[in-house]
Amino acid sequence: MSTSGPASIQRPQQLARWIPALGWIGSYQKQWLRFDVVAGLSTAAVVIPKAMAYAGIAGLPLEVGLYTSLIPLLVYAALGTSRPLSVTTSSTIAIMAVNVLSEVAAGGGGAALLTASATLSLLVGVFLFLAGLFRLGVVANLISDPVLTGFKAGIGLVIILDQLPKLLGFHITKAGFFHDIWAIGMHMPQTSIPTLILAVAMLALMFGLERFTPKVPAALVTVAVGIGASVFLGLEKNGVAVVGTLQGGLPTFSLPDLSLVNQLWPAALGIALMSFVESAAAGRAFLRKGEPVPDANKELVATGMANLVGGFFHNMPAGGGTTQTAVNDGAGARTQLAGVVTAGVVVATLLFLAPLFARMPQATLAAVVVIASIGLCAPGQFLAIRRIRHMEFRWALVALLGVVLLGTLKGVLVAVLVSLVSLIILGNRFPVHVLGRKPGTNVFRARSAEHPEDETFPGLLLLRPEGAIYFGNVSRVARLIQGLRSSAAPRVVVLDLAAVPDLEYTALRMLVEAEENMRNDGVALWLVALNSEVLRVVQHSGLGDRLGRERMFFTLEQAVKSYESGTPQSSAPAKG
Repeated sequence: MSTSGPASIQRPQQLARWIPALGWIGSYQKQWLRFDVVAGLSTAAVVIPKAMAYAGIAGLPLEVGLYTSLIPLLVYAALGTSRPLSVTTSSTIAIMAVNVLSEVAAGGGGAALLTASATLSLLVGVFLFLAGLFRLGVVANLISDPVLTGFKAGIGLVIILDQLPKLLGFHITKAGFFHDIWAIGMHMPQTSIPTLILAVAMLALMFGLERFTPKVPAALVTVAVGIGASVFLGLEKNGVAVVGTLQGGLPTFSLPDLSLVNQLWPAALGIALMSFVESAAAGRAFLRKGEPVPDANKELVATGMANLVGGFFHNMPAGGGTTQTAVNDGAGARTQLAGVVTAGVVVATLLFLAPLFARMPQATLAAVVVIASIGLCAPGQFLAIRRIRHMEFRWALVALLGVVLLGTLKGVLVAVLVSLVSLIILGNRFPVHVLGRKPGTNVFRARSAEHPEDETFPGLLLLRPEGAIYFGNVSRVARLIQGLRSSAAPRVVVLDLAAVPDLEYTALRMLVEAEENMRNDGVALWLVALNSEVLRVVQHSGLGDRLGRERMFFTLEQAVKSYESGTPQSSAPAKG
């Protein structure tokens, strides 16, 4: 008996919903292979040096950066829904991890630091995975673009300051942004001239390559030149510090230390939020025409699993990076196979090139980090925000100062709070329009001095609130409506809710109370253009029964005709 049929067809489709790779593998075209291979190789040229640099930022052995460029790429290739997204780690994640890792593993040595990092990665993965299961993909919009701009700029400044001692050839004890500036100034007489010369050369080389030959992998070339100079010029003998031991070989399985959960979970939650925000932004930024938008909840599951699995292989927290994603997309990546190719190059590096990378000068690695971090500061974005809206510009500055003054983890909280406060403020700026009808038409618009000819109707007040009405703005909306009603002294107030996508519970109570107050004053309340969700909550509140179908209308024109006829018509929208 044949097993073919709708059920057998649906099974692979249902499996592909959980493992998206089955979708693109099943429809893979041979001509895509060349593009994916080239894209994977090109991305590896950027990922490998930067991953090691970011591991250095976090105070971890450099090979941990390579491990984090291997496991997450493979897991995301299987579970991710964004074609070009390259999931490794980023400067933002690294600088957020460094503070908590140094506190948790203080005095415990390298092994304790590795265990703490792996546990942090595991927790980040758990938070992201659970967020995906509970369909919390909306958190991608929890931090506004201006606030994210300020947050990243703060991160960039912190990273650059952190790398300055390596560029100058001395060490300071870190104790906060402004204290570190003072400490660097005090240590300036200890600057190593050979290190400074090398640092200037490395910065100039990488900046020049990125500026004038953008298709050349600037980070990889800079690292190669730095290693070559170290090997052939004997820079170590002249006091130039090198990376030192880089442990080769593939990552081994290890168990995270769950006793650290209580200390690490707040940082893990903040890193999970930023990881997803960065990943979602990078995934959306490089969509091609006609390409589906990445599924936010599946992306949470994919990045969550990438971190969760990585937690068992000495990884640091991971997320999608804009720089490597841009390279991957620009090089022509057709599918997630490009990420698998990048992972293959990382394996080759771990197996064969580790001894060579150990000779890399610290100043070279710092130069790679600094040039990458300058892009985070983005003064042009600040100016663009300021030209358009001064309020959002101020929010961006607050987020920047939050990172600089309070540190990265508290800076995340500042960024989220600033975004939420800005939402509440914006919600309190939505107007409530008094409407009139354009003569000879059924078009209703806000009354203004430009159109004094618009028709009004004695005893009838037409109002149109805009935006969602919720606990944060309901008092203001109620005051505006009450003020307009007192001025007009109407017999009927019509609320056109076409521009109100949702009524939160507190707002619904306000509407119920407003109807009762109007009824006690001999004024009728009519509702117009309720969408299905607003209609549902109105009916469930009992307000729908009190108004009756005769006082809810599809359009303003119907409401006006009903008023002019003297008898409300049964013109309510159908339930549901």
